[in-house]
Amino acid sequence: MSDEQYFTPDPATASQPFEIKVALPDGTMRLMTDRGVFSYGALDTGTRVLLLKSPPLSPTGNLLDLGCGVGPIAITMARRSPDATVWAVDVNNRALALTLANARTNQVVVNTCTPEQIDPALRFDAIWSNPPIHIGKPAMHEMLLQWLPRLTPTGVAVMVVQKHLGSDSLLTWLNAEGFPTERISSAKGYRLLRTTLPRTVAEADVTTDAG
Repeated sequence: MSDEQYFTPDPATASQPFEIKVALPDGTMRLMTDRGVFSYGALDTGTRVLLLKSPPLSPTGNLLDLGCGVGPIAITMARRSPDATVWAVDVNNRALALTLANARTNQVVVNTCTPEQIDPALRFDAIWSNPPIHIGKPAMHEMLLQWLPRLTPTGVAVMVVQKHLGSDSLLTWLNAEGFPTERISSAKGYRLLRTTLPRTVAEADVTTDAG
């Protein structure tokens, strides 16, 4: 199946649901996967690295899983920060339906929506993502420039990117665009990148909020 299927609203690939169990230190998830959605039949290695290596989440506020697939990141966010509001965004309607069903199976609340459906005024205390590198660099950069400015002044984005698919060049580009980014972990050929708002923007937002 072409990677393009993951990035279309309605995949042409015939549905063939398959349930998996994902064991993590903070509990096991039951996830229904399907063809036409990222990481069919198993948890992607990069996602596992993100879930195992990411820093603690904000306990409250709005948390975003950008490119949610079947929802392992969003569900983990909801488990680790039960008092926060978790949002799962994807362009793939099959993925969104699976995320919603999987959240219910795992007894957490997750809000699912397409990028166009989410309130543009909403700001996020955390963004976690295994971003869709295969959409190509220009589209990937456009996506990040759309979502990273929506961090709160103290918000943090954590992304996992495979080394041979350009994690180091992405880190360089983010810093050149003014988003302070550092590599905080490496495992199994993946880099974990931590990004914040530009300092001047964050300080301006704090001043505006205070006023």
